[in-house]
Amino acid sequence: MTDRPADDFDALMTEVTATAGKFGHREHVHLTWLAVRRFGTPAAVGLVSDGIRRTARYAGAPQKYHATVSRAWVELVGHHAAEHGEDDFTAFADHHPALLDKRLLTRFYRPATLADPQAKAGWVEPDLVPFPWADTDRRQAGEARGR
Repeated sequence: MTDRPADDFDALMTEVTATAGKFGHREHVHLTWLAVRRFGTPAAVGLVSDGIRRTARYAGAPQKYHATVSRAWVELVGHHAAEHGEDDFTAFADHHPALLDKRLLTRFYRPATLADPQAKAGWVEPDLVPFPWADTDRRQAGEARGR
């Protein structure tokens, strides 16, 4: 019996590293973009998070896995991928250069929040400013109540 999500993650990892020769932040974003486009953002959250957790464990560094950071990046990439339907990762990256800044999450989270064991183990909402789609969701909910 095969582990389908693990196989999917491994296939994405192979696809990204085949042309990159390394696996830095840009490659993480590329892998996440591929996962979002192929499986949708909700499924990509699990796929990417589980794949990173498994990879960290395999590398003998399970403490490097961070649940909030993993999910936040998938959600950010998913949000921007849904805005524009680029079929090419380079075009996507050119259109959303902020995603290539590995410090992007510091716009949304305090460093102490991300350093907290609770954020490493599970999901924690942004504590500086909400993600872009959260403001839209709140506005739409308010408009619906006002009708």
